Amino acid sequence: MSWLKISCLMLVCSNAGADVYKQIAGNGLITYTNKPRTDNGYHLLFRTPPRSYPQDLKFVSQNKQKYSDLVAKAAAKHNLDVKLLHAVIQAESAYNANAESPAGAVGLMQLMPDTAVRYGVADRRDAEQNIDGGARYLKDLLAMFNSDLKLAVAGYNAGEGAVMKYHYNIPPYPETMHYVEHVLSLYAKG
Repeated sequence: MSWLKISCLMLVCSNAGADVYKQIAGNGLITYTNKPRTDNGYHLLFRTPPRSYPQDLKFVSQNKQKYSDLVAKAAAKHNLDVKLLHAVIQAESAYNANAESPAGAVGLMQLMPDTAVRYGVADRRDAEQNIDGGARYLKDLLAMFNSDLKLAVAGYNAGEGAVMKYHYNIPPYPETMHYVEHVLSLYAKG
């Protein structure tokens, strides 16, 4: 399937709120579905944001303003570009402090439980703690990957282990590749 077709599929599915799974049968037949059977070799191709993610631009704009001081504080504290933190937050939660993913990530920067513990975040729903923990993680990823923004962002999405597994390249996961593009686009727009 060409990247144009995959992009169109992702766009349609994101508007419909569906995850897309792919299966390649023994005879080469490729099947795409939003409801895979767990025992038949389906693999996640693209995950749409959880329904708790607000897509309303007015909401995003209002909440961006609401959390701007906390984002600026964390950026200054951890010597990060404030625009990068805003881009990650918008991609992760669309500024919804109560966002929760099916995988268990919570809050503005969608911290997983282990990441929260690692960075001393006691309450992942607390905006200040969540932003500070996510900023510290992002700073560590930038240091780990020699300030390579693409790899740091990929690591934020897929985990630093996945980036290392693929020899310090963006992991070939459609979700991660899309995420990196999306964050960098938001970052460029400032």
